Amino acid sequence: MQADAWWKHGVVYQIYPRSFPDSNGDGIGDLDGIRAPLDHLVALGVDAIWISPIYPSPMADFGYDISHCCDIDPRFGTLAGFDEPVHEARARGLRLILDFVPNHTSDRHPRFVQRRSARNDLRRDSYL
Repeated sequence: MQADAWWKHGVVYQIYPRSFPDSNGDGIGDLDGIRAPLDHLVALGVDAIWISPIYPSPMADFGYDISHCCDIDPRFGTLAGFDEPVHEARARGLRLILDFVPNHTSDRHPRFVQRRSARNDLRRDSYL
């Protein structure tokens, strides 16, 4: 008998980093700020945290307009600095889900810039 997948009955808590604790005093929540309430989330019975987009973005769509999908927006921290909250969440038994919406790219994303730069680009119509 196979056990149900954890996500069918698990409690998932979504974190919008910008409005979470601000660890460096710039007025914007950040990755280090996510670390502070982890014990509280575990005590509440949370099984996983779902982090809204933390990728570089011009923030025209509150982070869903991703300009680079392989890095961390400097407002939230660094790619190297992301390891710490990941490690701390896992050490507490929390699963981590990153909100990644590949069809929501910024007009500054390299693929968008490339598609729009040449009228004869065969994939120009991949952006409407």
